Amino acid sequence: MDGPLVYFGRARGERADAARNRARLLQVAREMIAEDGAERVTMDGLAERSGLGKGTVFRRFGTRAGIFLALLDDDERALQQRVLTGPPPLGPGADPVQRLIAFGRERIAFLLDHHAIARAALDLGQPVPGGVRSLAGIHIRMLLGAARAAGRLDAVDLDSLALQLTAALEGPLLLYVTTAEPGHRAARTPEPLAESWQMLIERLFSPTA
Repeated sequence: MDGPLVYFGRARGERADAARNRARLLQVAREMIAEDGAERVTMDGLAERSGLGKGTVFRRFGTRAGIFLALLDDDERALQQRVLTGPPPLGPGADPVQRLIAFGRERIAFLLDHHAIARAALDLGQPVPGGVRSLAGIHIRMLLGAARAAGRLDAVDLDSLALQLTAALEGPLLLYVTTAEPGHRAARTPEPLAESWQMLIERLFSPTA
C-alpha cells in the first residue's frame, strides 16, 4: 500500500511570468539569508532587491512567514521525491513500520538542517503555528493504514494517531526544544531526536504482552 504519487507545493498550471517571479524571489531570499541571516529578510527588502513590486511580493507570499514557507516547500521537494519514488526504507517497497522510522529520521534531519528558515516560517498569527503539513500528515496516515492492513496495528483511530505522530515531526515543537540564541547557529545533530522517534514507533508496533 504505497499509494498513488501525490505532489505537494504550488499548483500545476502556474503562469510562466508568475513562475519566473517566484523563482526570482526565492533566489533573492536565499542570497539575503546567506549574507545577513534569516532575521534580516523583510518583505520590503525582498521587493527592493529583487526589482519586483511590493504588490508582487505580497501576492506571492502574503506574509513574511510565507517567504520562508515557500523556501521550505522548495527545499522539501527533494525529500518528497525520495519518499514517493526513492529506494526503501524511505521510499516504497519496505515494511510500513520501517518506512515510518526512516521518514521520521529524514524529517527531523531536514528541519534541523533548515533551522533558521523553519523558525522564520512559523506564523504566530495562525491558530496552530506551523500547522500540519501535507506531506508528513498524508504519508504517515498512509503508512499507518498499511500497517493495520498487515496486522501490525491494533484497533485505534488512525486519523488521531496520524495527527499526533505528525505533530512530533513538525516545526514548532522541534524548533523550540532545539533553540539557539537568535543570530547564532546551534551546534546540534538530529541523532537524539531521531533515536527517540525510532523508539516511539517501535514501541507503538511492539507485540502486546
